[in-house]
Amino acid sequence: MPITVNGASVPVPADPRVSLLDFLRETLRLSGTKKGCNQGACGACTVLADGERILSCLALAVQYDGRAITTIEGLADDHDLHPLQAAFVDHDGFQCGYCTPGQICSAIGMASEAKRGVPSHVTADLGADTVLTREELQERMSGNLCRCGAHNGIIEAIQATVAKEMAA
Repeated sequence: MPITVNGASVPVPADPRVSLLDFLRETLRLSGTKKGCNQGACGACTVLADGERILSCLALAVQYDGRAITTIEGLADDHDLHPLQAAFVDHDGFQCGYCTPGQICSAIGMASEAKRGVPSHVTADLGADTVLTREELQERMSGNLCRCGAHNGIIEAIQATVAKEMAA
């Protein structure tokens, strides 16, 4: 079965050793997903697999045979930015922009986890609906590093979109 990347069907690479990150960047020429540490520690390579956030540097492309991968390039609708992308612009959620694609994909996946009731380390009441407070967002996004120090803008952008949607 092919892999679906941003809605397009693409054949699985013949070499089973190719990481999903390298497949996206080198074979498909989707340069939005970044190679940071290449060890799963920084989150720059975060993409969505069937809506769940994964670290593409730690995944083999063949593992996603028959699954749907969404990268930062697949989030926008035609020429309109995804609401979270626009919020990153509005809230200065980036400086150099290197971590931004992974941050945005991670935040979208994180929101899905929270909606399903998946707790974080700081979730106070495991029986209640998740409230994405600033502390909760910081914990849930802690796997995505920003060396520029745009963390406040990142959290504000997420609060303005994802957390706001959940509160509604």
